[in-house]
Amino acid sequence: MPNPRRKTHLLLPSLPRLSSVTPKGADVKAERKTRRQAEEGKEVAMATRTLAFSDRDAKIRRNPRGVFEKHPGSGEWWICYWDAQGRKRREKAGTKSNAIDLYRKRKHEALQGKKLPEKLRRAIVSFKQIAEDAIADIERRYRRPADDVARLNVLIDWFGSREAASIAPREIETRLHAAAADNEWSPATINHYRTIMSLAYRLARRNGKVEANPVRDVPHQREDNTRTRALTAEEEKALRAAIRERYPLHELELDFALQTGLRQGSQYQLRWEMLDWGARVLHIPRTKNDEPIHLPLNDAALSVLRTLKGRSKGKERVFISDETGEPLNCPKHWFTDAVRLAGIQNFRWHDLRHTFATRLRGR
Repeated sequence: MPNPRRKTHLLLPSLPRLSSVTPKGADVKAERKTRRQAEEGKEVAMATRTLAFSDRDAKIRRNPRGVFEKHPGSGEWWICYWDAQGRKRREKAGTKSNAIDLYRKRKHEALQGKKLPEKLRRAIVSFKQIAEDAIADIERRYRRPADDVARLNVLIDWFGSREAASIAPREIETRLHAAAADNEWSPATINHYRTIMSLAYRLARRNGKVEANPVRDVPHQREDNTRTRALTAEEEKALRAAIRERYPLHELELDFALQTGLRQGSQYQLRWEMLDWGARVLHIPRTKNDEPIHLPLNDAALSVLRTLKGRSKGKERVFISDETGEPLNCPKHWFTDAVRLAGIQNFRWHDLRHTFATRLRGR
């Protein structure tokens, strides 16, 4: 009867027992050779077992429980689990990190006994899709959609291929601050991007494409609205010299801005039908604040308009290109360069509005 206390390793070959009779000569050499081979076999078996456990541990680290890549190298990860009703389910999750999070969520729901719907699969909605929906909405509702459309295109470059629901607030905040550092954005610019991204998520949530808006948890930046930069007499002289040298056909646009204080958008959207020559008043039905304004015109502003009327070529818009005859929408193609040539620092087109107000108060 075998001894139950005796433990023999299943993977290791048993060592041959030595004969009770002491061998001599060739028998001794054969005995030693046999023992040496047995010891070598033992070492090989131990090494094989160690490698087997290492491979198993590495596999566990590579593939968490219940998470697998359906087609290796595709980047398309799935989860497999048993729900509260004991049914085996599979779900497509997208990225590996999303799959791990979703697996944990489903296991937690199963432990709570939560009953899942029969059909769990839902089309993955990318950020590009919800951003394009927002662009369509902006172009339909906004009078001047170009700036916000440009911002959404920047956001598409950042997050376009990502699943919209997978983008976290912290990630959005980090990306905005990195872009602000690289491009020297003001807090107001960061807030513009935050607002337009939040709009995309609000529309997507309303349309049932996402469940939450992560931008709501991104802090709003405090803005400094106390900046009142005005053009000095010396700076105006230098700026006019630069415009006359490089962009002589655009000096009237500068004159009109300094004499009226209109916002850039309102000035470049002016139509001749808004002008009452007899009353010397501009009637603008809708401004940035969606309110009408009635602007009295001084002699200098009327003089500018008379000159522009002679160049209008029958067009409806007041400010048109002398080269192409097409309406002008902004001064960026000449004003920024003229300011640089004049050697003026920290000056924007909107500061012409501040200049008008400062000079009006000083009269």
